[in-house]
Amino acid sequence: MVQGILILLTFVVIAALMMAKKMPTLLALPLMAVIIGIIARVPLIATNDNGVATGLLNGIFEAGTVRMSSAIIAVIFGAWLGQLMNRTGVTETIIKKSAELGGGRPLVVTLIMAVATALLFTTLSGLGSIIMVGSIVLPILISVGIPAASAACIFLMSFTTGLALNVANWQIFSKLFSLDIAVIQRFELYLAAATAVATIIFIVVEFARNGIRFGFSAPAAPAANTSSETRALKGVTGALAMLTPIIPIVLVALVKLPVTVAFTIGIAWCLIFTARGFGRAMNTLTKTCYDGITDAGPAIILMVGIGILYLSVTHAQVKAVLDPILLAVVPSSRWAYILFFILLAPLALYRGPMNMFGLGSGIAALITGLGTMNPLAVMAAFLSAERIQAGADPTNTQNVWTANFCEVDVNTCTKKILPYLWGVSAVGVLLGSVLYF
Repeated sequence: MVQGILILLTFVVIAALMMAKKMPTLLALPLMAVIIGIIARVPLIATNDNGVATGLLNGIFEAGTVRMSSAIIAVIFGAWLGQLMNRTGVTETIIKKSAELGGGRPLVVTLIMAVATALLFTTLSGLGSIIMVGSIVLPILISVGIPAASAACIFLMSFTTGLALNVANWQIFSKLFSLDIAVIQRFELYLAAATAVATIIFIVVEFARNGIRFGFSAPAAPAANTSSETRALKGVTGALAMLTPIIPIVLVALVKLPVTVAFTIGIAWCLIFTARGFGRAMNTLTKTCYDGITDAGPAIILMVGIGILYLSVTHAQVKAVLDPILLAVVPSSRWAYILFFILLAPLALYRGPMNMFGLGSGIAALITGLGTMNPLAVMAAFLSAERIQAGADPTNTQNVWTANFCEVDVNTCTKKILPYLWGVSAVGVLLGSVLYF
């Protein structure tokens, strides 16, 4: 019991340090894993009868660094495709063409910008892509009369919608929950639909609240980080190039191709329809590969920490210590499940215990390991809470950049969109209780 209390205190203290921004998540997760292993008295170096490493250093830390390897590769290839779209003008062309469709009607322009942003972030990832898309979309939204704070929130809600269909994220969650990617995909489709509805409701409410009726859309501003490689995409090849974001989704969801293969085909597709000669195409391919790896760097380091923490909390000796405590807390009935996870969903903020890119990865593994709840129900609860983290967490780099660009406080964005994303989370939990509990 003493060991269990010490492990829980470790969670609380390190979570507090992360929330107070005294310790970065990339350091906090592996540190927590090591401390938990020490408290549970996991030997430093050990192997079981089958020769599998089970020690703190070889079975948790060393093995944990590659636990998320397939997800890491998916993130790298996804970031590579995103950089290629940015550099070849696909991203910019999609946004500008979308703005032109709206004409001078603010509501139509806003809805089209929301759809375009969501579509792009089914493939794009990283702060570089946020800056690229946001520096075009946000001025357009503001130019039709939308207040800066509302524009920032519309952008973040749209981003969050697209993120539910991001193939690289499907691979990450598949690895974290040890579930087939098709299972993750099916539930994420529901969450994407719920987030899209919440985004539309938010836009309509903000228009009514601010009395926006008329206005004119301004020409799209030049995109940040564009280069001489960028050109206007026109004709049939331009139209085909603009299909790039949906290529990986179709290949994974319908053709059932592996994620990395789907991204590779997406990269080839984009390059074929935007190339201006073999030499330039090869230079662009190489440059965007390097930029993609740089862009994916923070996520890669974070996933290394998540892998180490996952193996720590699922270690037999750690489970033996924590299982009695968790059995007393984790809900065992459908209504308890609904109330528990809906009320606790905001704990996904500030890298809290429901945050899949923070403590949540370890907590989810612990709950699944109890064997008292369907693993699919655990997945549904934590992916539902992820909706709040993705769009409303003020510690996200996308939230900080967006708020700074619009010259509003990042916490203002959190306050405005939290009720909507909490509603999406509640819908996800209710759905999970019906489908999986």
